[in-house]
Amino acid sequence: MENPLTPGSLAGKRVLVTGSSRGVGADTVAYFAEAGASVVINFRNKAARAEKLADRLRAGGATALTVGADLTEAASVARLFETIREELGGLDVLVLNASGGMESGMAADYALTLNRDAQVDLLTAALPLLQPGSRVVFVTSHQAHFIRTTSTMPEYEPVALSKRAGEDALRAMIPELSENGIDFVVVSGDMIEGTITATLLERANPGAISARKESAGRLYNVAEFAAEVASAAVEPIPESHTRYVGDVSGFAPEPA
Repeated sequence: MENPLTPGSLAGKRVLVTGSSRGVGADTVAYFAEAGASVVINFRNKAARAEKLADRLRAGGATALTVGADLTEAASVARLFETIREELGGLDVLVLNASGGMESGMAADYALTLNRDAQVDLLTAALPLLQPGSRVVFVTSHQAHFIRTTSTMPEYEPVALSKRAGEDALRAMIPELSENGIDFVVVSGDMIEGTITATLLERANPGAISARKESAGRLYNVAEFAAEVASAAVEPIPESHTRYVGDVSGFAPEPA
């Protein structure tokens, strides 16, 4: 997949992508690095994988930090931003990509804790590092964004509801962000082939992803969707603060 960002266009910019040791986050952070940004690769417990990605980006001339943090723990988030402050001095782009809720062995309220509470807490903690003209990008799915009007797979519904709750809570911060000159945009896409979420859904409900692909006509792959996320960090903000990736004709819009 060709990088959607112009080489050198982000020179001097500092970018954090949460959950970026693999999948969409990893490809997104790579696009930023290849465009000249200094990037922070965030992971929860896969340090070796994050460092391997960082080494690849550094080999291409990029500045890449790896910082482990459990986004549901305040002390861990504080250490994340203290490291960024010490190493980079601030942030110009924050991509809220990390999410979850389908993992086994987690508490019943884990999806809501991670997808709503942790997102708000992380953005609040990041505010002192964000400059006027910076941008926050929240990554979600059509299944979550439209969950109030369009049902989704039962296995995904708790995650979808928690992701939508997180989106709503972050949107409530737009006035404060605007007062500080910080842009905010939501990137909503369909199920993405090759992601851990798609893998877990397919495991829980065999045939679910192929059925969704047939219904939608096509699904974006990881690299394609990551390109849209990266583009959302630099392109004009839609009036709705929402960038839709792929067809949304099968989803009922919320009442005006």
